[in-house]
Amino acid sequence: MSRPCLLYMTVGDREEALALARMLVGERLAACANVLGAATSVYRWEGAVQEEEEIVLVAKTVEDRVEAAARRVREAHSYDSPCVVALPISGGDADFLSWIGEEVRDAAALEA
Repeated sequence: MSRPCLLYMTVGDREEALALARMLVGERLAACANVLGAATSVYRWEGAVQEEEEIVLVAKTVEDRVEAAARRVREAHSYDSPCVVALPISGGDADFLSWIGEEVRDAAALEA
């Protein structure tokens, strides 16, 4: 079975974050997602340092679903180059980690 991981994403506002979370869970690309509060992001874009308020979105999935999830986020996201990064989960509650795999496994099997 594919290892569980977190998808860390940033979004311009809460409504978009909720829409992306619902999409990822609804399409079984993630088992669940957390829409966190506002964060201040400082980054370089188009040659200048930018500072913006963003919403952080964290989704739980498995490595086998990362590419499909990132593709769907890119299609639906309002940014030209959205932040979508996968972070491996190295441990945790075994039942919870197993649940993540169960929730996304069905869709992965259909694509195979």
